[in-house]
Amino acid sequence: MSHNGTLNITALNKSFQVEGKDLPVLQDINLAIEPGEFVSIVGSSGCGKSTLLRLLVGLDAQYSGSITLDGHPLVGTSLDRGIVFQEHRLFPWLTVEQNVALGLLNSGQTEGVQRLAVKEHIELVGLKGFERAYPYQLSGGMSQRVAIARALVNRPKILLLDEPFGALDAMTRSHLQQELHHIWAHEGITMILVTHDVEEAVFLGDKVVVMDPRPGRIRDIIPVHLKRPRDRASYAFTQVKNHILQEIGGEKTTEPASSHPGLGGGPDPRFQPVGAWQFAV
Repeated sequence: MSHNGTLNITALNKSFQVEGKDLPVLQDINLAIEPGEFVSIVGSSGCGKSTLLRLLVGLDAQYSGSITLDGHPLVGTSLDRGIVFQEHRLFPWLTVEQNVALGLLNSGQTEGVQRLAVKEHIELVGLKGFERAYPYQLSGGMSQRVAIARALVNRPKILLLDEPFGALDAMTRSHLQQELHHIWAHEGITMILVTHDVEEAVFLGDKVVVMDPRPGRIRDIIPVHLKRPRDRASYAFTQVKNHILQEIGGEKTTEPASSHPGLGGGPDPRFQPVGAWQFAV
Protein backbone atom coordinates (compact mmCIF):
# COMPACT_ATOMS: atom_id res chain seq x y z
CA MET A 1 0.00 0.00 0.00
CA SER A 2 1.07 3.60 -0.61
CA HIS A 3 2.39 5.71 2.27
CA ASN A 4 0.45 8.72 0.94
CA GLY A 5 -3.20 9.41 1.62
CA THR A 6 -3.37 9.94 5.40
CA LEU A 7 -6.45 12.05 6.07
CA ASN A 8 -7.28 13.63 9.44
CA ILE A 9 -10.53 15.45 10.20
CA THR A 10 -10.56 17.19 13.57
CA ALA A 11 -13.42 19.03 15.34
CA LEU A 12 -15.09 19.78 12.00
CA ASN A 13 -18.25 21.90 12.06
CA LYS A 14 -20.20 23.19 9.07
CA SER A 15 -23.30 25.41 8.90
CA PHE A 16 -25.41 26.95 6.15
CA GLN A 17 -27.12 30.33 6.29
CA VAL A 18 -30.90 29.90 5.99
CA GLU A 19 -33.06 33.03 6.29
CA GLY A 20 -30.28 34.79 8.15
CA LYS A 21 -29.79 32.02 10.69
CA ASP A 22 -27.09 29.37 11.03
CA LEU A 23 -28.31 25.87 10.19
CA PRO A 24 -25.80 23.29 11.56
CA VAL A 25 -25.09 20.60 8.95
CA LEU A 26 -22.01 18.86 10.39
CA GLN A 27 -21.12 18.83 14.08
CA ASP A 28 -17.84 17.84 15.74
CA ILE A 29 -16.65 15.41 13.07
CA ASN A 30 -13.45 13.60 14.07
CA LEU A 31 -12.10 10.93 11.74
CA ALA A 32 -8.65 9.50 11.02
CA ILE A 33 -8.10 7.60 7.76
CA GLU A 34 -4.90 5.65 7.16
CA PRO A 35 -3.00 5.36 3.85
CA GLY A 36 -4.61 2.83 1.54
CA GLU A 37 -7.66 2.43 3.76
CA PHE A 38 -11.15 1.99 2.29
CA VAL A 39 -13.71 3.87 4.39
CA SER A 40 -17.47 3.66 3.83
CA ILE A 41 -19.77 6.39 5.16
CA VAL A 42 -23.45 5.58 5.65
CA GLY A 43 -26.46 7.29 7.20
CA SER A 44 -29.97 8.44 6.48
CA SER A 45 -30.74 11.35 4.15
CA GLY A 46 -29.78 14.71 5.62
CA CYS A 47 -26.88 13.45 7.72
CA GLY A 48 -24.33 15.50 5.77
CA LYS A 49 -22.49 12.71 3.95
CA SER A 50 -22.28 14.52 0.62
CA THR A 51 -21.51 17.84 2.34
CA LEU A 52 -18.54 16.18 4.04
CA LEU A 53 -17.34 14.88 0.66
CA ARG A 54 -17.58 18.41 -0.82
CA LEU A 55 -15.34 19.68 1.97
CA LEU A 56 -12.84 16.88 1.37
CA VAL A 57 -12.62 17.56 -2.35
CA GLY A 58 -12.17 21.27 -1.68
CA LEU A 59 -15.38 22.63 -3.21
CA ASP A 60 -16.33 24.42 0.03
CA ALA A 61 -13.91 26.06 2.46
CA GLN A 62 -16.46 27.58 4.85
CA TYR A 63 -16.12 25.42 7.97
CA SER A 64 -14.45 25.36 11.37
CA GLY A 65 -11.99 22.73 12.55
CA SER A 66 -9.27 21.20 10.40
CA ILE A 67 -8.85 18.80 7.49
CA THR A 68 -5.31 17.68 6.69
CA LEU A 69 -3.92 15.39 4.01
CA ASP A 70 -0.49 13.96 4.83
CA GLY A 71 -0.15 16.62 7.51
CA HIS A 72 -0.97 19.57 5.24
CA PRO A 73 -4.23 21.56 5.42
CA LEU A 74 -6.57 21.13 2.45
CA VAL A 75 -6.74 24.28 0.35
CA GLY A 76 -9.16 24.23 -2.59
CA THR A 77 -9.37 21.48 -5.19
CA SER A 78 -6.28 19.54 -6.17
CA LEU A 79 -5.12 16.74 -8.44
CA ASP A 80 -4.26 14.72 -5.33
CA ARG A 81 -8.00 14.18 -4.75
CA GLY A 82 -10.17 12.54 -7.38
CA ILE A 83 -13.95 12.27 -7.21
CA VAL A 84 -16.62 10.09 -8.83
CA PHE A 85 -20.27 11.18 -8.71
CA GLN A 86 -23.49 9.20 -9.08
CA GLU A 87 -23.82 10.48 -12.65
CA HIS A 88 -20.83 9.71 -14.86
CA ARG A 89 -20.68 13.28 -16.24
CA LEU A 90 -18.88 12.27 -19.43
CA PHE A 91 -18.66 14.70 -22.34
CA PRO A 92 -20.83 13.14 -25.08
CA TRP A 93 -18.72 14.58 -27.94
CA LEU A 94 -15.52 12.96 -26.63
CA THR A 95 -14.43 9.33 -26.93
CA VAL A 96 -13.63 7.10 -23.95
CA GLU A 97 -9.91 7.84 -24.15
CA GLN A 98 -10.53 11.57 -24.58
CA ASN A 99 -12.82 11.63 -21.54
CA VAL A 100 -10.26 9.76 -19.45
CA ALA A 101 -7.49 12.10 -20.65
CA LEU A 102 -9.39 15.06 -19.16
CA GLY A 103 -8.18 13.85 -15.77
CA LEU A 104 -4.65 14.78 -16.85
CA LEU A 105 -5.32 18.41 -17.73
CA ASN A 106 -2.80 20.63 -15.97
CA SER A 107 -0.85 17.55 -14.83
CA GLY A 108 2.34 18.79 -16.49
CA GLN A 109 3.09 15.33 -17.88
CA THR A 110 4.45 14.82 -21.39
CA GLU A 111 2.08 13.70 -24.13
CA GLY A 112 3.67 10.25 -24.22
CA VAL A 113 3.31 9.74 -20.47
CA GLN A 114 -0.31 10.88 -20.64
CA ARG A 115 -1.11 8.46 -23.48
CA LEU A 116 0.38 5.57 -21.51
CA ALA A 117 -1.53 6.51 -18.34
CA VAL A 118 -4.82 6.72 -20.25
CA LYS A 119 -4.19 3.32 -21.87
CA GLU A 120 -3.32 1.68 -18.53
CA HIS A 121 -6.39 3.01 -16.76
CA ILE A 122 -8.80 2.09 -19.54
CA GLU A 123 -7.44 -1.45 -19.27
CA LEU A 124 -7.63 -1.29 -15.46
CA VAL A 125 -11.40 -0.68 -15.55
CA GLY A 126 -11.93 -3.41 -18.15
CA LEU A 127 -12.67 -1.25 -21.20
CA LYS A 128 -9.84 -2.25 -23.52
CA GLY A 129 -11.24 -2.18 -27.07
CA PHE A 130 -13.66 0.67 -26.30
CA GLU A 131 -11.08 3.47 -26.46
CA ARG A 132 -12.71 5.12 -29.53
CA ALA A 133 -16.32 4.59 -28.40
CA TYR A 134 -18.55 7.53 -27.49
CA PRO A 135 -20.68 7.67 -24.31
CA TYR A 136 -23.93 7.00 -26.23
CA GLN A 137 -22.43 3.67 -27.32
CA LEU A 138 -21.79 2.56 -23.73
CA SER A 139 -24.01 1.06 -21.05
CA GLY A 140 -24.52 2.89 -17.77
CA GLY A 141 -22.04 0.61 -16.03
CA MET A 142 -19.42 1.11 -18.72
CA SER A 143 -19.85 4.88 -18.55
CA GLN A 144 -19.26 4.79 -14.81
CA ARG A 145 -16.09 2.77 -15.40
CA VAL A 146 -14.88 5.58 -17.64
CA ALA A 147 -15.62 8.07 -14.85
CA ILE A 148 -13.59 5.98 -12.41
CA ALA A 149 -10.68 5.76 -14.86
CA ARG A 150 -10.79 9.53 -15.36
CA ALA A 151 -10.66 10.09 -11.58
CA LEU A 152 -7.75 7.67 -11.16
CA VAL A 153 -5.62 8.50 -14.20
CA ASN A 154 -3.67 11.21 -12.40
CA ARG A 155 -2.99 8.77 -9.54
CA PRO A 156 -4.52 10.87 -6.73
CA LYS A 157 -3.73 10.20 -3.10
CA ILE A 158 -7.44 9.86 -2.31
CA LEU A 159 -10.43 8.80 -4.40
CA LEU A 160 -13.78 10.16 -3.17
CA LEU A 161 -16.92 8.33 -4.30
CA ASP A 162 -20.37 9.92 -3.92
CA GLU A 163 -22.98 7.18 -4.48
CA PRO A 164 -21.14 6.10 -7.65
CA PHE A 165 -23.40 3.11 -8.37
CA GLY A 166 -26.70 4.49 -7.08
CA ALA A 167 -28.30 4.88 -10.51
CA LEU A 168 -27.38 1.39 -11.77
CA ASP A 169 -29.37 -1.85 -11.78
CA ALA A 170 -28.60 -4.41 -9.06
CA MET A 171 -26.55 -6.77 -11.25
CA THR A 172 -24.39 -4.04 -12.76
CA ARG A 173 -23.96 -2.49 -9.32
CA SER A 174 -22.69 -5.77 -7.88
CA HIS A 175 -20.20 -6.22 -10.74
CA LEU A 176 -18.88 -2.68 -10.32
CA GLN A 177 -18.53 -3.09 -6.57
CA GLN A 178 -16.29 -6.08 -7.27
CA GLU A 179 -14.45 -4.09 -9.92
CA LEU A 180 -13.91 -1.20 -7.51
CA HIS A 181 -12.50 -3.61 -4.93
CA HIS A 182 -10.09 -4.94 -7.55
CA ILE A 183 -9.01 -1.39 -8.47
CA TRP A 184 -8.50 -0.46 -4.81
CA ALA A 185 -6.35 -3.55 -4.24
CA HIS A 186 -4.37 -2.85 -7.43
CA GLU A 187 -3.83 0.90 -6.98
CA GLY A 188 -3.36 0.96 -3.19
CA ILE A 189 -4.86 4.43 -2.79
CA THR A 190 -7.09 5.71 -0.01
CA MET A 191 -10.80 5.52 -0.91
CA ILE A 192 -13.78 7.14 0.80
CA LEU A 193 -17.24 5.97 -0.27
CA VAL A 194 -20.52 7.71 0.58
CA THR A 195 -23.45 5.35 0.11
CA HIS A 196 -27.00 4.58 1.24
CA ASP A 197 -26.38 0.88 0.56
CA VAL A 198 -25.23 -0.81 3.79
CA GLU A 199 -24.37 -4.05 1.98
CA GLU A 200 -22.12 -2.09 -0.38
CA ALA A 201 -20.50 -0.34 2.58
CA VAL A 202 -19.68 -3.65 4.30
CA PHE A 203 -18.54 -5.35 1.09
CA LEU A 204 -15.99 -2.61 0.35
CA GLY A 205 -15.06 -0.94 3.62
CA ASP A 206 -12.24 -1.58 6.07
CA LYS A 207 -14.45 0.39 8.41
CA VAL A 208 -17.93 1.85 8.21
CA VAL A 209 -18.68 5.33 9.58
CA VAL A 210 -22.32 5.61 10.68
CA MET A 211 -23.71 9.16 10.77
CA ASP A 212 -26.73 10.63 12.53
CA PRO A 213 -28.73 13.47 10.92
CA ARG A 214 -29.64 17.05 11.80
CA PRO A 215 -26.93 18.02 12.42
CA GLY A 216 -24.71 15.39 10.82
CA ARG A 217 -22.44 13.74 13.36
CA ILE A 218 -20.63 10.46 13.72
CA ARG A 219 -22.65 7.94 15.69
CA ASP A 220 -20.17 5.09 15.47
CA ILE A 221 -17.12 3.85 13.56
CA ILE A 222 -17.34 0.11 12.97
CA PRO A 223 -14.26 -1.85 11.83
CA VAL A 224 -15.04 -4.69 9.42
CA HIS A 225 -12.74 -7.65 10.04
CA LEU A 226 -13.86 -9.97 7.27
CA LYS A 227 -11.47 -11.70 4.90
CA ARG A 228 -11.44 -10.34 1.35
CA PRO A 229 -12.99 -11.03 -1.10
CA ARG A 230 -16.13 -10.99 1.04
CA ASP A 231 -19.03 -13.40 0.85
CA ARG A 232 -22.28 -11.45 1.02
CA ALA A 233 -24.23 -14.62 1.82
CA SER A 234 -22.12 -15.57 4.85
CA TYR A 235 -23.44 -15.42 8.40
CA ALA A 236 -20.57 -13.14 9.47
CA PHE A 237 -21.31 -10.65 6.66
CA THR A 238 -25.00 -10.61 7.52
CA GLN A 239 -24.23 -9.98 11.21
CA VAL A 240 -22.06 -6.96 10.40
CA LYS A 241 -24.68 -5.62 8.00
CA ASN A 242 -27.49 -6.02 10.55
CA HIS A 243 -25.39 -4.38 13.27
CA ILE A 244 -24.90 -1.30 11.07
CA LEU A 245 -28.59 -1.20 10.11
CA GLN A 246 -29.45 -1.17 13.81
CA GLU A 247 -27.06 1.74 14.33
CA ILE A 248 -28.62 3.71 11.47
CA GLY A 249 -32.06 2.99 12.90
CA GLY A 250 -31.00 4.51 16.21
CA GLU A 251 -30.70 1.23 18.10
CA LYS A 252 -27.75 0.52 20.35
CA THR A 253 -26.80 -3.13 20.52
CA THR A 254 -26.12 -4.44 24.00
CA GLU A 255 -23.57 -7.02 22.84
CA PRO A 256 -19.93 -5.93 22.62
CA ALA A 257 -18.58 -5.50 19.10
CA SER A 258 -16.17 -8.42 19.58
CA SER A 259 -19.16 -10.79 19.92
CA HIS A 260 -20.22 -10.11 16.34
CA PRO A 261 -18.31 -11.99 13.62
CA GLY A 262 -16.27 -9.49 11.63
CA LEU A 263 -16.65 -6.69 14.20
CA GLY A 264 -13.77 -5.63 16.42
CA GLY A 265 -11.20 -8.13 17.74
CA GLY A 266 -9.07 -10.42 15.63
CA PRO A 267 -6.51 -9.63 12.95
CA ASP A 268 -7.20 -7.06 10.27
CA PRO A 269 -7.53 -9.09 7.06
CA ARG A 270 -7.54 -6.21 4.57
CA PHE A 271 -4.09 -7.09 3.28
CA GLN A 272 -5.09 -10.66 2.43
CA PRO A 273 -3.93 -11.51 -1.10
CA VAL A 274 -6.59 -10.90 -3.71
CA GLY A 275 -6.83 -13.35 -6.57
CA ALA A 276 -7.38 -12.50 -10.23
CA TRP A 277 -10.81 -11.04 -10.97
CA GLN A 278 -12.85 -11.35 -14.13
CA PHE A 279 -15.94 -9.21 -14.53
CA ALA A 280 -18.70 -8.85 -17.04
CA VAL A 281 -19.43 -5.43 -18.51
